[in-house]
Amino acid sequence: MKYALLAVALGLAATIAAPSHARDASQRWTPAEAKAWYAKQQWPLGSNYLPSDAINQLEMWQADTFDPSRIDQEFGWAQQAGMTTMRVFLHDLLWQQDAAGFKQRIDTFLAIADKHGIKPIFVLFDSCWDPEPKLGPQHPPIPGVHNSGWVQSPGVAMTDPSQYPRLEQYVKDIVGSFAKDKRILAWDVWNEPDNPGGGNYDAREPKDKISHVATLLPQVFKWARSAAPVQPLTSGLWHDDDWTDPAKLNAVERTQLEQSDVISFHDYSWPETFAGRVKQLQTYGRPLICTEYMARGNGSTIDGVLPIAKKADVGMVNWGFVLGKSQTNMPWDSWQRPYTMAPPTLWFHDLFHADGKPYRQREIDILRSLSHAPRGTVPADALTFPMQAAGAGR
Repeated sequence: MKYALLAVALGLAATIAAPSHARDASQRWTPAEAKAWYAKQQWPLGSNYLPSDAINQLEMWQADTFDPSRIDQEFGWAQQAGMTTMRVFLHDLLWQQDAAGFKQRIDTFLAIADKHGIKPIFVLFDSCWDPEPKLGPQHPPIPGVHNSGWVQSPGVAMTDPSQYPRLEQYVKDIVGSFAKDKRILAWDVWNEPDNPGGGNYDAREPKDKISHVATLLPQVFKWARSAAPVQPLTSGLWHDDDWTDPAKLNAVERTQLEQSDVISFHDYSWPETFAGRVKQLQTYGRPLICTEYMARGNGSTIDGVLPIAKKADVGMVNWGFVLGKSQTNMPWDSWQRPYTMAPPTLWFHDLFHADGKPYRQREIDILRSLSHAPRGTVPADALTFPMQAAGAGR
């Protein structure tokens, strides 16, 4: 074990980034600091990532099922598509189970990502789907159902104040162990914290879940910031029609806006709605990253949304990357109407088949074109299909 810890320490030491200037690490970044950081990054472009052979975060990261070769292969496809980031979910139970081993696997993952020019966004907690996560072998996918094995973190544990010291140590240890690591883009401290859960888990959801989250979220920001990370902290807004007036938002959303160094958000709507979201959030004067988008059946597509984002210099992370055990090619309504007789007309999410073949080559071409263009620039071939490529005019 001590040799494994030494390997992790050496791996981290090689990637330490010295702070550019002295500052009070306990304070939120100023807008100027956030903008200066963002200007030094490649345009954030990527997917929410889960390997095709994992049904959830636990199966991705547990020692028995962690699959570096699969991750390396799939990140090769991401690199070829021009991607520069991946949003990746961690879990508090993984740390509780084996903190040293978990951190060693994170370090292995970061080495693979760095090899492919990808700087991940790590997510610490999540309020979506199954609120009762359990370590060990995970159940197989429910046929025809979207994300049928995804688990929350901390889930029902949030209702037990005696668990808070453990959650605090998880945050401080994980963020602290990688706080100066140049291979990480950002920390997303809690995914959709005030999401009621989704799926068929209502009877198992904690009572007064939102009030528990409203109490915990500011503490999570504080715990993460106490580690003095050189990477920004964020938590993404995801509901309501208007984000311009914090006084009209709930306590969770106000914390997200008031504590995030860079502002992140989710939008699965038509291009015009996405453009309106961007305009609302630009009033806060901070860099923007859309950490979830692309639901083809909802009108949120790479063709329609991504050029708008590139022109506005908004980072973009679609859900998800590769078809696999999460089955997120199925739409959300598959929880009520499982697609067991026939697949959906359109894939809802995902860009690649499990063998690396694109679902639609045109989407990959747009990703690559926009990624390779200068900041804020949208090449013509990303806006309209180049008909000469199809033989027009011959």
